[in-house]
Amino acid sequence: MPIRTASVNPQIKKNGVVLHLAIASRIASQGADAPPSEREQALLEERRALKAEKAKRAAPVPKAKPVKAVKPAKVAKPPKEKAPKAAKEAAPKDAKSAKDKAKPTRAEKLVKKADALEAAKKSARKSAKA
Repeated sequence: MPIRTASVNPQIKKNGVVLHLAIASRIASQGADAPPSEREQALLEERRALKAEKAKRAAPVPKAKPVKAVKPAKVAKPPKEKAPKAAKEAAPKDAKSAKDKAKPTRAEKLVKKADALEAAKKSARKSAKA
Protein backbone atom coordinates (compact mmCIF):
# COMPACT_ATOMS: atom_id res chain seq x y z
CA MET A 1 0.00 0.00 0.00
CA PRO A 2 1.55 3.35 -1.01
CA ILE A 3 1.95 5.98 1.67
CA ARG A 4 0.35 9.12 0.31
CA THR A 5 0.14 11.60 3.16
CA ALA A 6 2.62 14.40 3.76
CA SER A 7 3.28 13.37 7.35
CA VAL A 8 3.75 9.80 8.47
CA ASN A 9 3.57 10.46 12.22
CA PRO A 10 -0.26 10.49 12.44
CA GLN A 11 -0.42 7.21 10.54
CA ILE A 12 2.15 5.62 12.86
CA LYS A 13 0.16 6.83 15.87
CA LYS A 14 -3.15 5.43 14.56
CA ASN A 15 -1.48 2.15 13.66
CA GLY A 16 0.06 1.92 17.14
CA VAL A 17 -3.31 2.43 18.82
CA VAL A 18 -5.02 -0.22 16.67
CA LEU A 19 -2.10 -2.63 17.17
CA HIS A 20 -2.20 -2.13 20.92
CA LEU A 21 -5.95 -2.85 20.99
CA ALA A 22 -5.43 -6.01 18.90
CA ILE A 23 -2.67 -7.26 21.21
CA ALA A 24 -4.70 -6.44 24.34
CA SER A 25 -7.80 -8.24 23.02
CA ARG A 26 -5.71 -11.32 22.08
CA ILE A 27 -4.09 -11.44 25.52
CA ALA A 28 -7.46 -11.01 27.24
CA SER A 29 -9.16 -13.75 25.22
CA GLN A 30 -6.40 -16.30 24.50
CA GLY A 31 -3.61 -15.46 26.96
CA ALA A 32 -0.13 -14.02 26.57
CA ASP A 33 1.34 -17.29 25.26
CA ALA A 34 -0.93 -17.45 22.20
CA PRO A 35 0.68 -16.67 18.81
CA PRO A 36 -0.20 -13.28 17.21
CA SER A 37 -3.14 -13.28 14.83
CA GLU A 38 -3.02 -12.43 11.12
CA ARG A 39 -4.46 -9.00 11.89
CA GLU A 40 -1.63 -8.25 14.34
CA GLN A 41 0.94 -9.46 11.83
CA ALA A 42 -0.50 -7.14 9.16
CA LEU A 43 -0.52 -4.20 11.57
CA LEU A 44 3.09 -4.90 12.59
CA GLU A 45 4.18 -5.10 8.95
CA GLU A 46 2.37 -1.84 8.15
CA ARG A 47 4.03 -0.19 11.16
CA ARG A 48 7.49 -1.30 9.98
CA ALA A 49 6.76 0.09 6.51
CA LEU A 50 5.59 3.41 7.97
CA LYS A 51 8.68 3.74 10.14
CA ALA A 52 10.93 2.90 7.17
CA GLU A 53 9.17 5.60 5.11
CA LYS A 54 9.62 8.09 7.95
CA ALA A 55 13.35 7.30 8.14
CA LYS A 56 13.66 7.61 4.36
CA ARG A 57 11.97 11.02 4.41
CA ALA A 58 14.11 12.22 7.31
CA ALA A 59 17.36 11.32 5.51
CA PRO A 60 19.07 14.42 4.11
CA VAL A 61 18.99 14.73 0.35
CA PRO A 62 22.36 15.73 -1.10
CA LYS A 63 22.22 18.99 -3.02
CA ALA A 64 23.50 19.14 -6.55
CA LYS A 65 26.64 21.24 -6.65
CA PRO A 66 26.90 23.77 -9.46
CA VAL A 67 29.58 23.13 -12.04
CA LYS A 68 32.34 25.72 -11.88
CA ALA A 69 32.85 27.59 -15.11
CA VAL A 70 36.31 27.16 -16.53
CA LYS A 71 37.77 30.50 -17.58
CA PRO A 72 40.50 30.74 -20.17
CA ALA A 73 43.91 31.55 -18.75
CA LYS A 74 45.04 35.15 -19.15
CA VAL A 75 48.19 35.87 -21.06
CA ALA A 76 50.91 37.13 -18.74
CA LYS A 77 52.05 40.66 -19.53
CA PRO A 78 55.74 41.45 -19.47
CA PRO A 79 56.75 43.46 -16.38
CA LYS A 80 57.13 47.21 -16.84
CA GLU A 81 60.60 48.56 -16.58
CA LYS A 82 60.99 51.18 -13.93
CA ALA A 83 63.24 54.17 -14.35
CA PRO A 84 66.06 54.23 -11.84
CA LYS A 85 65.43 56.64 -9.00
CA ALA A 86 67.67 59.64 -8.66
CA ALA A 87 69.68 59.76 -5.48
CA LYS A 88 68.16 62.17 -2.99
CA GLU A 89 70.35 64.84 -1.57
CA ALA A 90 70.40 64.91 2.19
CA ALA A 91 68.70 68.04 3.51
CA PRO A 92 70.82 69.97 5.98
CA LYS A 93 69.85 69.40 9.58
CA ASP A 94 69.76 73.13 10.22
CA ALA A 95 66.72 73.47 7.97
CA LYS A 96 64.89 70.80 9.90
CA SER A 97 65.75 72.32 13.26
CA ALA A 98 64.64 75.75 12.05
CA LYS A 99 61.29 74.28 11.08
CA ASP A 100 60.90 72.70 14.52
CA LYS A 101 61.81 75.93 16.32
CA ALA A 102 59.04 77.82 14.57
CA LYS A 103 56.51 75.62 16.29
CA PRO A 104 56.52 75.52 20.14
CA THR A 105 56.74 72.12 21.80
CA ARG A 106 54.19 70.80 24.27
CA ALA A 107 56.43 71.54 27.23
CA GLU A 108 56.91 75.12 26.07
CA LYS A 109 53.14 75.53 25.69
CA LEU A 110 52.54 74.25 29.24
CA VAL A 111 55.15 76.61 30.68
CA LYS A 112 53.60 79.52 28.81
CA LYS A 113 50.13 78.60 30.06
CA ALA A 114 51.34 78.31 33.68
CA ASP A 115 53.00 81.74 33.41
CA ALA A 116 49.78 83.23 32.07
CA LEU A 117 47.73 81.78 34.94
CA GLU A 118 50.22 83.06 37.48
CA ALA A 119 50.19 86.53 35.95
CA ALA A 120 46.38 86.55 36.00
CA LYS A 121 46.34 85.65 39.70
CA LYS A 122 48.83 88.40 40.56
CA SER A 123 46.95 91.02 38.56
CA ALA A 124 43.67 90.04 40.25
CA ARG A 125 45.28 90.41 43.68
CA LYS A 126 46.70 93.83 42.92
CA SER A 127 43.42 95.16 41.63
CA ALA A 128 41.59 93.78 44.68
CA LYS A 129 44.02 95.45 47.06
CA ALA A 130 43.99 98.81 45.33
